[in-house]
Amino acid sequence: MKKLILLTLFSITAFISNAQHEASNDKSKMPSPPATASATIGETTLTINYSQPAVKGRNVWEGNLAPLGKVWRTGANEATTFEISKDVTVQGRTLKAGKYGFFTIPGEKEWTIIFNKVAKQWGAFKYSEAEDVLRVTAPARANDMTERFTIKAENSGDVTLMWEKVAVTFHVK
Repeated sequence: MKKLILLTLFSITAFISNAQHEASNDKSKMPSPPATASATIGETTLTINYSQPAVKGRNVWEGNLAPLGKVWRTGANEATTFEISKDVTVQGRTLKAGKYGFFTIPGEKEWTIIFNKVAKQWGAFKYSEAEDVLRVTAPARANDMTERFTIKAENSGDVTLMWEKVAVTFHVK
């Protein structure tokens, strides 16, 4: 009987411990939770995996969040990835099928959109321009307030980056 009680208590403790561990690993509860934008453009599957930082009253374009004129990881945490199942054109320029690190250089009027060979990296700390496969530009425009950085991919091929009061759209075909 004593063994049965001890075994039951041990099982309950293990169950609670495992549940707490699972809850602490729930990335959706992180300050910058993971998100995915995806679209089917013709016969091509496009998937963008990123993390969503929030404005939280901060000036995102000056300082460390997404500074104007500097390479940005285009999200938070790990570098954003941009994956396509077939060759496409981005803003009219060819990008081969594959998975890329996706970076940007925010500007007041125009952003540089960067596709980098190194898909798996933390932030932009080890980003190397020498590993870029393609760079294109897209105009920045005023937008409604977006608290959490958001990427929207549409089946039409438009990909829109939105944060704070700025939106940038580029076209994938």
